[in-house]
Amino acid sequence: MMHLRNIDSGDWASILLIQEECYPEIEPESLGVLQSKWLLSPQSCFVVETGKQVVGYCLAHPWILGSPPSLEQVISQVEKADTLYLHDIALSAHAQGKGAGRAAVEKLLTFARQWEFDSISLVAVQGASSYWKKLGFVQEPIDKSLNTYTADACYMVFKV
Repeated sequence: MMHLRNIDSGDWASILLIQEECYPEIEPESLGVLQSKWLLSPQSCFVVETGKQVVGYCLAHPWILGSPPSLEQVISQVEKADTLYLHDIALSAHAQGKGAGRAAVEKLLTFARQWEFDSISLVAVQGASSYWKKLGFVQEPIDKSLNTYTADACYMVFKV
């Protein structure tokens, strides 16, 4: 049984391992960078757990539409945030295909509505754009370069 819960300080070792497993094409982000997203918005960051084992995580935070942060960018409070930026939903092989991704997106939608955001935005990498399209995300052109991401990176937005 999958369970979504807030991140606690004991989860970071598992989060770093899952990041490494899920993103072989990208230099892993440092602990400090990942934690900056959580510290900015702990209510929209959580882990996926099964049987007391962390098998996935979600990091999302308020941000500015059309201007995704670069990888390895420490996040701090932004004025006039107008989108919930989904940095990452990463699931280990133990969690894939069991509905955890959809449950995480549902939780983010609830959060976005509560905080009156009109959209959830993300940068899709490693071929994930087809997955996000199925969930209703639409690719949108932006002026900012995505060169810190993978070659196939694309900016996508879901209207809440």
